[in-house]
Formats: sequence, structure tokens, C-alpha cells
Amino acid sequence: MSRLVIMTVGMTHSGKTTFAKALENRLENAVVVDQDNHSEFLQTHYEKLVPEGGTNHIKHALTKLIVDYAVHHSDCHLILSNANRNQASRKELLSYYKKHDFTSVLVHFNLPLTLLKERIAKTNRDTLRLRTACSYDDVLARQNKETGMEAFTPIAGEADYLFTVKKEEDVSAIMEAISKLT
Repeated sequence: MSRLVIMTVGMTHSGKTTFAKALENRLENAVVVDQDNHSEFLQTHYEKLVPEGGTNHIKHALTKLIVDYAVHHSDCHLILSNANRNQASRKELLSYYKKHDFTSVLVHFNLPLTLLKERIAKTNRDTLRLRTACSYDDVLARQNKETGMEAFTPIAGEADYLFTVKKEEDVSAIMEAISKLT
């Protein structure tokens, strides 16, 4: 049986990290790779190297290093907990995992905007990981503006499996279905 790569896709505060951590605890031999952690690490320890605008190449390089190590030096299932909102980037990532015999799973968090706004209003999450926005409200507004574009919505056939979280109650069933893939 091949290893799984599970990619979460969705806007800020949609539950991607919470889902990833819970799934990591549920799946045997799984590891979460979370770019938010990499952002915080770089902002805390290497602030002078983090670009003020544009693509955060150092964050992407750190993530790539961790992923490559996990792919080549472990037998872990990988749970990628970041937005993964760009279809072209997902396609490139998914082809990498396919070459390494992973079964790919996309979990699209497509929750109502009103719920995301409520979550942001209640959040205690540090804004340290934010580089180009002042607040999570700003991030959500930008992402919501982009959402209408087809390039951000996962489609059937993009990965081996596609699950969509439309309401919080969907999470348990999706975790159960993914658990059965191992």
C-alpha cells in the first residue's frame, strides 16, 4: 500500500490546521507539515531573511526541505496543512508525490464566509505569521475576493480522492473515510 499525502485547501480559519492535527493523531505514522509553523520560526529566528513582500522563498525552501526529507527518509503519511489554494501549484505538488508512489487526497474546506468571520473575531492566533496583511480579516477579504476564480477550487480528478467540508459536522466522516484508505 502506498503512503498518503493529504493536502488541506481553504481560506484562513476554515479548520485546516485543527483537522490536520486531529488526523495526525488518528492515522498511524502520519506527520503534519504546516507552513504557518515555518513562517513563525523564520519570523522569530531569521526575521532579517524574510522578504517584506512578494513570494516568501525562504519559507517555501524550508517546507520543501522538510517534505523532501519526509518523502525520502521516512515511511510517514504526510498531511500538508496550508492553504494550497492555487490549482497550478497543487498540480505541481501532486505530480511530485505521484512520482514517489503516494496516494493523494485533497480536503477542501468550503465553509460559509459568515462562519470564518465569526472564527476570526474570536481567534487568539498570533499574527506573527502574517507578512503582507495586518490582520486575519485582511487575509480573509483577499482570499474571498480570489475565491470566485476557478483556479482556487479543487476539482474531481485533481487528486486520487477529493473531500469537501461544507459544514463542521462533515469533518468526522471525512476523517473516517481517509482512515480507511490506509
